[in-house]
Amino acid sequence: MQLTESGRKKDSKMFSRLIEMIRGVIRKVFPSKTIKQVIGQDIAISQAMINKIETWNAMYNGQASWIDNKVSSLMIEQGICTEFANVCLNEMEASVSIEQVDIIFQESIRALNENLQLGLGLGSFCIKPLGGDAVEYITADRFIPLAFNSKDRLTSVVFIQVKRVGESTFYIRLEYHEWKEDKTLRIQNKAYKSSDGNSIGSPIALTDIEEWANLPEDVFYTGVEKPDFGYYRNPIKNTVDNSPCGVSVFDTSINLIKMTDTQFARLDWEFESGERAVHVDITALQAVPIIGKEGNKTFKMPKLSERLYRALNLSKGNGDDIYQEYSPEFRDSNIISGLNAYLRRIEFNSCLSYGDLSDVSNVDKTATEAKIAKKRKFNRVKAIQSNLKDCLEDLVYALAFYNGLTKTGYEFVCTFKDSILVDEETERQQDRQDVAMGVMSLLEYRCKWYGETESEAKKNLPEPVLTEE
Repeated sequence: MQLTESGRKKDSKMFSRLIEMIRGVIRKVFPSKTIKQVIGQDIAISQAMINKIETWNAMYNGQASWIDNKVSSLMIEQGICTEFANVCLNEMEASVSIEQVDIIFQESIRALNENLQLGLGLGSFCIKPLGGDAVEYITADRFIPLAFNSKDRLTSVVFIQVKRVGESTFYIRLEYHEWKEDKTLRIQNKAYKSSDGNSIGSPIALTDIEEWANLPEDVFYTGVEKPDFGYYRNPIKNTVDNSPCGVSVFDTSINLIKMTDTQFARLDWEFESGERAVHVDITALQAVPIIGKEGNKTFKMPKLSERLYRALNLSKGNGDDIYQEYSPEFRDSNIISGLNAYLRRIEFNSCLSYGDLSDVSNVDKTATEAKIAKKRKFNRVKAIQSNLKDCLEDLVYALAFYNGLTKTGYEFVCTFKDSILVDEETERQQDRQDVAMGVMSLLEYRCKWYGETESEAKKNLPEPVLTEE
């Protein structure tokens, strides 16, 4: 049976509400104190950090605290994340030397872009194998970090899964992964049943839920070189609680995003409130009796446009005062100018280039400023790629582990060409070296870097140095 467009939209909204409800359950059930009590050990995330993740998630989904019937979200948050994800992955090439693992890996990274976008927004994400043939992307609001090593790599974590049945029954599964430097890995699964979604409820057997029935309650592995999941965090200093937990790429721009959304609301109101209208005395809009041929009376309202005409008590019925045109001068240019100023500041704070969000034609920056902005973005992208490579490398190991192939001597290759992001000075220096080595002609160099035609470049080539024989 095919769904209609309205049916698809309805199902999509219902699914979104369900996901949000489940995440709401996670937030209610798992404040930091509850997590510590259930797990029985300290955790590596504070309540302040949990609150921040909730804020970032709401903003990313266009549901920031300042959004109401007057102010709409411009979805700037998604724009920032999408830009970074697209540039980071534009020319990524990654592969595993073992075909069995490579097939699973290639299928796994098909969804990398969209999940990286959300990871950039929430600060971090995990990629966890589901056995040996599939993976699951887990956002920062669905796992609890327990421990990090000296390199800020996540080593112990609790993954949270919520299954809702009916209106008020929630089944909660905690999947505990602990990797230690002695190369041991412990995985535990615990299940709970909650009848209100406001507490973790009572412990239940894994076998009570069909899809959890075959999961191990407690299992140990030895000789494990790394954690059995990939963990990515943004390369941004955590000023929320100074922990190794990842911070959103738009965290420093929260107030600016609020001002930008509000500024756009002003622009929208400027057009709406400044719409041309004719103010009409209320007496002109009253029903007028019409006497028919047979002497009977009927009443008829003037044929006036509700959008164009507005009824006001303008006068006492005096002729010329009945109608007054309302057509104010728009201030849109000033509002748009302010809007672009906010967007450029967001670009600066988020390490984007000028014009990524703002109107590129209105970016009034010197060549030096533009160059610095480009390099700032270049550096941020390279840092993201470095952390992402570590995440994918750990994921490949995890896939090899669950397929019993960690001792095969496999190789993982991951490169980012980034031809569109190559720093201009770096590229120019490389070309100079190529000229010195003779692999690039001086003619080519001048054409590329001086913008000369071939004939112009030939004329401008230095005279050859004469040597005595």
